[in-house]
Amino acid sequence: MEGSGGGADPGPATAPGGEGEGCEGLWELPVERCERRPVCGRCSRPQKVCLCPFLPVHPLKVSTCLYIIQHPAEESRVLRTVPLLAACLPPDKCKILVGRRFNEGRYPELATVCRNPNTLILYPGAEATNLEEVAVMASSPSVMIIIDGTWSQAKDIFYKNSLFRLPKQLKPSISSQYVIRTQPTNTCLSTLECAAVALSIMEKNKSIQETILHPLQALCSFQLQHGAQIHHSKEHLLKNGLYDKPMPKNKRKLRRMELLVNNVKI
Repeated sequence: MEGSGGGADPGPATAPGGEGEGCEGLWELPVERCERRPVCGRCSRPQKVCLCPFLPVHPLKVSTCLYIIQHPAEESRVLRTVPLLAACLPPDKCKILVGRRFNEGRYPELATVCRNPNTLILYPGAEATNLEEVAVMASSPSVMIIIDGTWSQAKDIFYKNSLFRLPKQLKPSISSQYVIRTQPTNTCLSTLECAAVALSIMEKNKSIQETILHPLQALCSFQLQHGAQIHHSKEHLLKNGLYDKPMPKNKRKLRRMELLVNNVKI
């Protein structure tokens, strides 16, 4: 209900000793602008910690084409590896698609790629075979799909997009060197590691793996020198009694942890 008195409402008065006392001039203080650090155009790292000296001088010559299916949350992560991977390869051999849902209507090129019998997807599912076995039979340049995200994000993308269940599923068989992020198991790899191993096997050139892993090794070394801690996999922590977080109450999550400890494929 409107008041009957004339003039503007002066607003609520502040009682002595109240919440607003002594704060009258704060609004006049200058606001500091938060400016982002300049970023390197090639490796996407801040210029002060640029990793370009650890990248190949020229993009690697490969016949295999990579499609990186990236969860949107990965774009804002500080320690993401896809920019380093892209900097190692020619633009036409490393194509990045960002999103959660992919269908033939919106991504006709991707749908065509997924229907190609030479297309492979790196995903360690129950039906996956070892990468080395497929490489022996490969006779022509192939296309490889890698899902980039946390393991829960990658699983969500894989199972909720039927396109990705068409290509043959593959899994690498090495341990991760990405020690500054926690992985579920010892053989869970970062996107860059997956690509490095896969390309070296498919191209039959071991030096490709060494070249692509070089910037990742430099990144991990730099982070560890400046206070980061080595992150063992959840599997390692559970097996060695080092897991210090409360055990989940959810029966499904608890069952997954039991499988990790007992070396059962999840």
